[in-house]
Amino acid sequence: MAKQTQIIFDVSLDENHVPEEIFWNAPDGGVSHEAAKAILLSVWDHQKSEALRIDLWTKDMPMDDMKKFFHQIFLSMANTYQRACSDDEVSSEISLFAEHFAKKSGIKS
Repeated sequence: MAKQTQIIFDVSLDENHVPEEIFWNAPDGGVSHEAAKAILLSVWDHQKSEALRIDLWTKDMPMDDMKKFFHQIFLSMANTYQRACSDDEVSSEISLFAEHFAKKSGIKS
């Protein structure tokens, strides 16, 4: 049997099912009960040919941090897309959008 590993998210909810705390564990990566303010997780369903998502953030996540989080996700998407598809042109377009987003959202001038 091939090695298996786990990444675990623990989410504490308030009475309205809004996340109050998020902690994650990735033992093989050396992560143990680390606090987080947001999770954006995507999984590819190959049978339906669509992305399934879990988007969570705590109610005390600062708006400026959320904007920075999205900016960094866009940059990461550009990098991942380039590595997965070897498409420098589209990867560059995603990076350009990330910079446009940063300016429009006010996190960069």
